[in-house]
Amino acid sequence: MVKVNGTERDIAGKTILEFLAATEYDPKRIAVERNQDIVFKSQYGDTVLEDGDTLEIVSFVGGG
Repeated sequence: MVKVNGTERDIAGKTILEFLAATEYDPKRIAVERNQDIVFKSQYGDTVLEDGDTLEIVSFVGGG
């Protein structure tokens, strides 16, 4: 199980990119932290999630 923004999900074994593709997150408008380390967008396809990982995903919102 992987904790995503405080919610347990059964996504261990998937890459961050695979997980994001199954969500409504826009990879261009988010930042991803895995186990308290920022993951660069170029690494989303290579970073495999493991049991016990914690992801924090922050969306950037424009406005004024």
